[in-house]
Amino acid sequence: MKILLATHTYYPSVNGAAYFTYRLANALVKKGHSVSVICPSMLFKNTISNENGVMVYGIKSVYIPIHQKLRVSSITLSKKTMEKIIKKISPNIVHIQNSFMISKGVAKIAKKSGIPIIGTNHFMAENLVQYFHMPKIIESWLNKLSWKQCIKVFEQVNLVTTPTKTAAELLKKEGFSKDVIAVSNGIDLNRFKPTNDGSYLKQKYAIPTDRPVLLYAGRLDKEKKVEVILQALSFILSVTNVHLVLAGVGNKKQILRKLAEKLNIQQAVTFTGFVSEKDWQNIYRIADIFVIASIAELQSIVTMEAMASGLPVVATNVMALPELVHDGGNGYLFSDGDSETLAKEVLKILSNKNLQTQMSKKSLEIIQVHDINKTVDKYESLYKEVIINRYKS
Repeated sequence: MKILLATHTYYPSVNGAAYFTYRLANALVKKGHSVSVICPSMLFKNTISNENGVMVYGIKSVYIPIHQKLRVSSITLSKKTMEKIIKKISPNIVHIQNSFMISKGVAKIAKKSGIPIIGTNHFMAENLVQYFHMPKIIESWLNKLSWKQCIKVFEQVNLVTTPTKTAAELLKKEGFSKDVIAVSNGIDLNRFKPTNDGSYLKQKYAIPTDRPVLLYAGRLDKEKKVEVILQALSFILSVTNVHLVLAGVGNKKQILRKLAEKLNIQQAVTFTGFVSEKDWQNIYRIADIFVIASIAELQSIVTMEAMASGLPVVATNVMALPELVHDGGNGYLFSDGDSETLAKEVLKILSNKNLQTQMSKKSLEIIQVHDINKTVDKYESLYKEVIINRYKS
């Protein structure tokens, strides 16, 4: 098949949607498909590159002032460029990853050209609107407007998927009227596994080897609520010696550093900064427990990576995280912002080696259904189904 993926964010951008689209594109190429990606370029000009057999068409873009990690492209200025690309590719199927400008523009052109379209929603309006720093009443209005735009775009496609049942229910709650299929973002179980060796990373980042290690990996941004983990760490340290590793980058890094100093726990926290792709798969193996306090996960790829690496997980009982973390099974859940319960659940696991081992095994058991190969097979099947139905009608 000739498959065109359209997205507002693509590797090397650091977020779940970018990683998913990148991994899906590469996996589809390995299965013999011709895959192209349209996304914002990293420059104010159009670009074309062949990345591991995936043709990546970058549409000239600019950083948005409210979030220096995100770039946007104008539909109006780029319409002719996208039309030329789509005509050149002549895809059998278009798969948009969101409802933002490029995906919206590509979907409109594809529909006009009679090309079948699948849409996957990785978007939560709240994750973007928070960066506007507006009064609550205006944020609420912007959230509603963003969701309305999202629904409008996805109502135009032939089939819609989301990474989890929770995400599907959210889309329905916001007014989407069609059926939604939950398809996991998937995880590469050959890359993330309990036999990986992360010991060299302890030396690289000067992480103590004489005490348990807690890990959070991912963006250090507002919705991730990493401050809750730091507050919990302060409580844990009053009981036992542990070390916390925060692996990743984000807008709140310096604020979190200052909070660690204010809590007088800075000696027990390591900020790794950017972690290379090679080291990323091994970073989980430095840890005894994975912790996540986020309130905006439509699935959470980092939680799946931790589980595939054999870690118990302590996570917020919010959004889609309970679909991965089974309370009392492979970890524990705590309420949003409840740093005390987070601390108590971590201490419960650390004080019982048998429990830690059982939870590790349970994480490995649960994650099997999220094998990336199953995800790719499912999308192949959906692509064929939508193509057949399109030409039947």
